[in-house]
Amino acid sequence: MFLGHFAVGLAAKRAAPELSLGTLFAAAQLADLVWPNLVLAGVEQVDVVPGITRVTPLDFVAYPWSHSLLTLAAAGLVFGGLWRLLRGGRHESALVLLAAVLSHWFLDLVVHRPDLPLAPGPGPLLGLGLWNSLPATLLLEFGALAAGVMVYRAAGRARDRIGSLGLAGLVGFLALIQLAAIFGPPPPSAVAVAWSAQAVWLLVLWGAWVDRHRVAR
Repeated sequence: MFLGHFAVGLAAKRAAPELSLGTLFAAAQLADLVWPNLVLAGVEQVDVVPGITRVTPLDFVAYPWSHSLLTLAAAGLVFGGLWRLLRGGRHESALVLLAAVLSHWFLDLVVHRPDLPLAPGPGPLLGLGLWNSLPATLLLEFGALAAGVMVYRAAGRARDRIGSLGLAGLVGFLALIQLAAIFGPPPPSAVAVAWSAQAVWLLVLWGAWVDRHRVAR
């Protein structure tokens, strides 16, 4: 899943207005921020196998550290705890960060093939396989994004044109990336996939920039 993770970050702003959208994006996408670095380091593995699903050609061979339920639960606790320690925010907001980190696994569970581990090491691999249906995937991804944007806009208002046009640009760019990933040619290699995935950091920064130009209602 791609748009759905950003939708979680957008919608979570309503529950924790003190959190930057960039921080919420980082929490919801923490698994995918860590994953490409582990792939490049040879710790985790992904292969490009065109046709393995209708939506994506990626075969997630092994990613027990970045995408297991247990490690994401631990990472969410650390992420929320560090944020509260460094920023002195409310514990409720730290719990929102934990939930955002954990949401990544549950959203991926819906779309992935059975490749998601519960914990590092031997064990069952789970996935409901929605990526085998292009219409259902598009409906879920874009429906989630639309809902997230609606909740985010209801939670605040733009202070200036950056707060409004920057948000519109961010949403449009996210939609464009999703369509390109689905309908574009498959990536040439796993290394190319890992390097291109680093662009998620730019989306985190974009979210933080937009959010600084908006105020809570």
